[in-house]
Amino acid sequence: MHKEDKEEGIDAALIALLALLWEARRDAPEKPWSLAKLAKRAGIQMSTLLRQLNALSSAGLVSVTTGENGGGSASLSAAGTELCASVFAPPQGE
Repeated sequence: MHKEDKEEGIDAALIALLALLWEARRDAPEKPWSLAKLAKRAGIQMSTLLRQLNALSSAGLVSVTTGENGGGSASLSAAGTELCASVFAPPQGE
């Protein structure tokens, strides 16, 4: 199994979601992406997204906020930010 497929026990779908949340943090650190935007960017159904976010939230990597209307947003926690900074860091020299 390649490192890209599994990073410290996290499967590829969760890594892809972390990458999207990392992109969101870099683009607008003060504004978390909506769950709808994350689902669209990830190309997955909302139920799948919520399951993945629940796993990442349980691991302390993501903060999820949901509203009464069914909407919500997600962003990296401090621990998630640290993990992503080490996993998705640009190669040396950039």
